[in-house]
Amino acid sequence: MPPAVAEYLKSNQDRFLEELQALLRIPSVSADPAFQPAMQQAAAFVHQQFESMGMTSEIVATAGHPIVYAEWLKKPGAPTVLVYGHYDVQPPDPLDLWTTPAFEPTIRDGKLFARGATDDKGQFFTHLKGAEAWLKTVGELPVNVKFVIEGEEEVGGANLDKFLEERKSQLACDVAVISDTSQYAPGIPAITYGLRGIIACEVTLTGPKKDLHSGVFGGSVANPVNMLCRLVAQLHDDQGRVQIPGFYDDVLELTPAEREQFAALPFDEAAYRQELGVKELSGEAGFTTLERRWARPTCDVNGMFGGYTGVGPKTIVPSKATAKITCRLVPHQDPAKITKSLEQFLRTRGPAGVSLTFTDFHGCPAFVFDPNSPYLTAAKAAIREGFRAEPVLIREGGSIPVVSTLKQILGVDTLLLGWGLNTDNLHSPDEHFTIADFHRGIASGAALWSQIAKL
Repeated sequence: MPPAVAEYLKSNQDRFLEELQALLRIPSVSADPAFQPAMQQAAAFVHQQFESMGMTSEIVATAGHPIVYAEWLKKPGAPTVLVYGHYDVQPPDPLDLWTTPAFEPTIRDGKLFARGATDDKGQFFTHLKGAEAWLKTVGELPVNVKFVIEGEEEVGGANLDKFLEERKSQLACDVAVISDTSQYAPGIPAITYGLRGIIACEVTLTGPKKDLHSGVFGGSVANPVNMLCRLVAQLHDDQGRVQIPGFYDDVLELTPAEREQFAALPFDEAAYRQELGVKELSGEAGFTTLERRWARPTCDVNGMFGGYTGVGPKTIVPSKATAKITCRLVPHQDPAKITKSLEQFLRTRGPAGVSLTFTDFHGCPAFVFDPNSPYLTAAKAAIREGFRAEPVLIREGGSIPVVSTLKQILGVDTLLLGWGLNTDNLHSPDEHFTIADFHRGIASGAALWSQIAKL
């Protein structure tokens, strides 16, 4: 980046941090209607940030919380980048587990503690400040930039799809950027080039029309809880392989280069076990822990319930039993196809004497960014400039639905550039963001514009 931009970033570090703290003081909890005024206030704050740096910006009303849109499009012929972020945050509960109040930003040990510090206010804010540095010094950006900052990510983003569809032509771009992931480890910045997809469903077995006395009726009717345990036990074989028909048919296998790359990452399995509190690790045979976490499909029972679950015994044959099931998917697996196959698997194995109800909740496909893409090469160079360290390429076992949404509606791939850490207590008390990483993220974001402009 130009020396003037670098100097601006350095001389304005304190102000950037103060402005982030001002944003963090706004309790923009999207899940709770009581915080509706704060949602409006947060949107207005972000809008004003764009206006003050000379970008065209508007607050777009939705059926829920507003979306802030901004753009700078004065570089004809240059690539166009869309930056996505969200200003809404998780509820701060349980409040008594916070060392300092969730919406009173506090600095301790080089970290900024507040709800939203990393997820996602602190991270998306880095891209605003990187753009500001260019506009306030050079007077222009080297690429065209569009920002979409929404207020419903933590509650499912119900109105984002409609916004993207309605403004599809206005939002046209060459690549998207999201900073809502993490570094691999302290001092090891990362580009997340792959995400697993997901399907989520629920299966309920119903037997007798009401709970029955187990002494009087036991042995004469099917017990839905017993039957459900047998049913879900059939989801895997002894090698950890999922038994849903066709489950692995479309799986994009890891390349030898990717497996070598994962193996080269510093990973301590003993420390990992200790962190999780387990004596042994488990999963699909033939793959390493990182491979299973990031790039292999899974099927998990998230919860099972039925009958009596209170204190002490209650001798009944339950009327119903329910299991909640999710499958994490990898690239090329079709969520709709897997959901249909799972339902058929359960129905064909549903035991006699009970009825089965299947409920499909939601799903999204997996994502993988071409590791040889020039945009990824540009991101690597930008991170090297901002962090003074070589970034690693990783995948993530979780899902970020907006990534597939951007691909489906706008036809663009997304660079996932995370400045925070997995240990930043996202969604938990004492959420925080390392201040040095906040500034490194700003520098990387500023450098990204010039690196993409070279393509």
